[in-house]
Amino acid sequence: MTARVSPYLSFDGNAREAMEFYRSVFGGSVQITTFADLHASPGAAQDELVAHAMLKGATGIVLMGSDRTPGDGAGGGASITLGGDDEAELSGYWERLCAGGTVTAPFARSPWGARYGRCTDRFGTDWLVNVTAPTT
Repeated sequence: MTARVSPYLSFDGNAREAMEFYRSVFGGSVQITTFADLHASPGAAQDELVAHAMLKGATGIVLMGSDRTPGDGAGGGASITLGGDDEAELSGYWERLCAGGTVTAPFARSPWGARYGRCTDRFGTDWLVNVTAPTT
């Protein structure tokens, strides 16, 4: 059996919108379960909050997430790294992730030879994108 690590993101009431945004970036499909679906709502105001969402991207990327509810701790302190050697694919992800967000390191040739950039998307998730340096 193979072990896998998948990021699990926490949102302040906009998990559905965020996961649909990531679907628009990575393709694939999103499955969303609300607290009402689970009959586990912490209160009527939270019925439509996302208890769990999973994006299965078209190229194998998996992201999961949910909305925070009262009493949940704040998230943060983590970044998601996308890497590989397909510059066209990764450049497309970069452009879509940055839309409406903040670029903290421009997507350009790095000192280590790769094309690299860092941004925070409009939902506050920090992304590092690294296109492997060509071998000569």
